[in-house]
Amino acid sequence: MRQLQGMDASFVALETRNSPMHIGSILIYNPETAPGGFVRFKDILNFFESRLQLSKTVRQRLVRVPFDLDYPYWIEDPDFDLEYHVRHIALPKPGDWRQLCIQAARIFSRPLDLERPPWEFTVVEGLDNIKGVAPGSYAMVTKVHHSAIDGMSGVDLLEAMHTLVPEEPAPNTPDAWEPEKVPNPVELLGRSYISAVTNPLKQMEVAAKAAPGLAKALKGLVAKEFDVSREMLAPKTRFNKPISSSRVVEGRSLPLADIKAIRALAPGCKVNDVFLTIVGGAMRKYLLAKDDLPKATLTAMAPISVRSKSEKGDMGNQVAAMVAPLGTHIEDPAERLAYVHDRTVNSKAMTDAVGARNMTEVSKVSPALYMSLGAQLYTRLGLANTIRPPFSTIVTNVPGPPIPIYSSGARLDSQMGLVCLTDGMGLGHVVQSYVDEATISFTACRELLPDPEFYVQCIEDSFEELRDLAQNGGGKPVKKAAAKKAAPKKTAKAKSPSVKKAAAKKAPAKKASTAKKAAPRKSAAKTVTPRKTAAKKAVAKRTAAKRKTATRTTSKPKVKPAAKKRAAKPKKK
Repeated sequence: MRQLQGMDASFVALETRNSPMHIGSILIYNPETAPGGFVRFKDILNFFESRLQLSKTVRQRLVRVPFDLDYPYWIEDPDFDLEYHVRHIALPKPGDWRQLCIQAARIFSRPLDLERPPWEFTVVEGLDNIKGVAPGSYAMVTKVHHSAIDGMSGVDLLEAMHTLVPEEPAPNTPDAWEPEKVPNPVELLGRSYISAVTNPLKQMEVAAKAAPGLAKALKGLVAKEFDVSREMLAPKTRFNKPISSSRVVEGRSLPLADIKAIRALAPGCKVNDVFLTIVGGAMRKYLLAKDDLPKATLTAMAPISVRSKSEKGDMGNQVAAMVAPLGTHIEDPAERLAYVHDRTVNSKAMTDAVGARNMTEVSKVSPALYMSLGAQLYTRLGLANTIRPPFSTIVTNVPGPPIPIYSSGARLDSQMGLVCLTDGMGLGHVVQSYVDEATISFTACRELLPDPEFYVQCIEDSFEELRDLAQNGGGKPVKKAAAKKAAPKKTAKAKSPSVKKAAAKKAPAKKASTAKKAAPRKSAAKTVTPRKTAAKKAVAKRTAAKRKTATRTTSKPKVKPAAKKRAAKPKKK
């Protein structure tokens, strides 16, 4: 038996029907490298079975302590069944990319059975109408509970289930795996009592190790090695609400060379800064279209691996969190990239000062009961509607192998990551690299992001702006963007003759209406009592003269309205 660590246990505590805590990916394989150019489902089962000994987590299941008084334990599952975990389906015709994403979202939205080893791989055939995918290719939708792996240990699992050459033989070492007996509740409660006694000592030890880091952080803050600004506080958006059980997933594959070339727009910029800037630009475009963009910048939680070389084969989570502002308040892509780079350097300096490893160790000694109760109360009380989120979204960077890898002889052509969601965090991103491609994918609650096709287009547009900027030396795309911004003022359809005529007709009408409005103001401004009196006397004289002569004069049209009024009075008498 092996007990979970604090962060691993938190993912078990956060597990609900609407928030299944697993991560995964969509993998696409090309069988042209397999023997005979074809892979059967039986071949996949045999391949996985031959390599189970290379992963520590695939045959382990969770055992929870009664009343969650202590962290759960891992045991070797005595009822392990490979065919339960590896499944097989096919897409209906035409078998396009959107259908694959919909099917992956459905698979991913279903919680794992935590009374079995918490992972499932679903082989998906029928990819007949996906652009760029070779005929006969198949996909694999994977999901593994986050308590078992983080991003880096997920790479280790990926390596265990793949080979470096298509026909690499199975390991020749004997499989020494043995199942374990499931402990009874009394035994688990006894272990929890021992943990409760020793936990205060562990807390003191962790506090002693963390003290130098906190002192270093305070010293760095005073010396202005980094700053703590309001920009690190995330504004609330439509994604920071309670989530449903439904999911949408989408993503795009981009040339890794273009991502690296974009770094030249900001000195010292890293690949991760480029990814964050693309995500920031996409969120800006999406929220602008919804008229829901906050004035303050959105932020992302970017996990940082603290896994040492000696822990490379260990499962579980060895990560700390870094808050990265996304620059969504900045329109210019190059300025946004420079801003993101500057803020990530600041956040890394702060994290290094505190000690990322110390942050992880602190989570290991958090009381299990309080952690579980806190997670349940957060969900049941709907606190995501009232509490300001610590960050706007998640952007996790998972570097993949730089060379092709194979499974059951089939070459892995592409991969796209999937991430778990919680109340208050309805949108998450995974950025990955593999050989010469980079992928940006997202998982979202379907209620909070009902139009994934539009958001993935926002990701493409954000990337293309930065790519064009890098290719043209940083000047031309900015001019194009300025022209687009000025277009509404000039009216984009002004070149059309019909529109020109309509504009010509409208122009005099506007002037006329302006003149009519101005006239009353002018006469009102000149309405002074002495002038009115003089005008009345003049009209009275003209009227008397007309009555005497009973003839028409040339001045009659000028005083016609007044004359009628004067003439009407005697008739009434």
